[in-house]
Amino acid sequence: MFPTNEQLRREWAEFRRASRLIAMAVAALAVVALGLLYAFGNHASCGGPCPAEPTGPDGSLVNDQFSFLHRDMGADGSITVRMTSMTGTITYPPPNHDQILPGLVPWAKAGIIIKDGVRPGSSYAALMVTGGHGVRMQYDYRHDIAGSGRGVTSEAPRWLRLTRSGDTVTGHESADGTKWTKVGAVRLPGLPETVQVGLFATSPGDLTLRRTGLGGATEQVRWTQAGGTFDNIALQGTAAVGGWSDDAVGERNRTDWEKYHLASGAVEKNGTITVTGTGDIGPAGAEDGARPVERTLGGLALALLVVLVVAVRFATTGHRAGPAGGAPVTRPRLAAKAIVVAAVTFVTALLAVGMVIPVGVTILKNNGIPVIGVSALTGTRVVVGTATVLALAAVLALALGSLLRRAWLAILVAALAIAVPYVVTIVPLPADGLSQWLLRVTPAAGFAVQQTLVEYPQVVAHYAPSAGYFPLPWWAGIAVLCAYATTLLGLALNRLPQSGERAGRPVDWR
Repeated sequence: MFPTNEQLRREWAEFRRASRLIAMAVAALAVVALGLLYAFGNHASCGGPCPAEPTGPDGSLVNDQFSFLHRDMGADGSITVRMTSMTGTITYPPPNHDQILPGLVPWAKAGIIIKDGVRPGSSYAALMVTGGHGVRMQYDYRHDIAGSGRGVTSEAPRWLRLTRSGDTVTGHESADGTKWTKVGAVRLPGLPETVQVGLFATSPGDLTLRRTGLGGATEQVRWTQAGGTFDNIALQGTAAVGGWSDDAVGERNRTDWEKYHLASGAVEKNGTITVTGTGDIGPAGAEDGARPVERTLGGLALALLVVLVVAVRFATTGHRAGPAGGAPVTRPRLAAKAIVVAAVTFVTALLAVGMVIPVGVTILKNNGIPVIGVSALTGTRVVVGTATVLALAAVLALALGSLLRRAWLAILVAALAIAVPYVVTIVPLPADGLSQWLLRVTPAAGFAVQQTLVEYPQVVAHYAPSAGYFPLPWWAGIAVLCAYATTLLGLALNRLPQSGERAGRPVDWR
């Protein structure tokens, strides 16, 4: 069954027809040209130089916008507060966006925070009450620790305490201010001697989905605001001079709602302090306007179709068994074809994807578009993995061509099995549930290798294929595609003779 070197050379020579080489060049050109067209066509509109997007301690893009009533704290100290209420506002969706209704989005946040200054993106640890997830301790944007599931009301207030000891910050909560429960202890490397400590409030946009196509959805975000009311504020370790400062981390009071209706900030009245704010503290994603690197692979669908056609035609065109039609297709010969088409596809895709991603990302950044950074390992996985997926797709199409023995039928089946599920799920056409099902059970599952976006439980986003989130991890997606390709190739090999002497009756390979 294993091909000899001579058989491999013969099939390589057969593949090197001008039409096939041109087709593979077209596939590579489609990936590069459409990717660069996407990059050149996206520009930020800032009315001047765009401000730099905040980055967290690890260098990743983050959201860091909130109202902050703060003062200095030394290397050791604590803040304790009682939170007596949490309220919020949500605007109506268009066309009634000039109206508001009371309410809190699930990840609205109000509480206490220790932060390395007021620069967006600096290190922090916060203990908060949320709109729908109880008490949480969050730190350095990506990390979330669950406390009790209780919210806060005037009848059932919540006590919160943050304690700093050097680089370690510990959070506690209490129902009565006497019996305390530890929520978590975190280390923030490199905290300076003096940090800012205080009260904060913020509220991310309310994500709503508008139905399109055959049940798909596009995202709409409504403006929201949240506020927390605090009393019994006790501090230890604060600076001997200076007092409270009411500032914003990031922007504040820039929206029309804040300018003319509901200004954000801190208000003291009758011994209580109410802090209201809008924004979010957490990792930034595609829902915030940042682009993942895989967005530069818009030409992949067209390249996939070209590869499928080339692989099927390579399996079928010009092969007839018997003396009159040349050498019959045997198991070693089909295996040699599979190796050749996989190798050529892999190298072609590797060059195209390896070129368009770094060049496209550079162009996007120069155009003022924030791009979600990835590690070198993740970037390599996307490039090599995408090339591997296209190579496996070529093997799958080759096997279908051998099994079905009609080029047009094999191309149709291959397109319906892998190209169509991939294309219809990356646009908001079918319902999210159907898209996720297709990307679990069809060979298109392999394209999960592209995904660099990370799902965070503390971030509200449209976690669907049309937004760049696949239902399977990358390795599982490749395993699904590999299972299809190897199974079909095994079936194709099994129905062929081992050698030309037992080739049997002629077969029409048109």
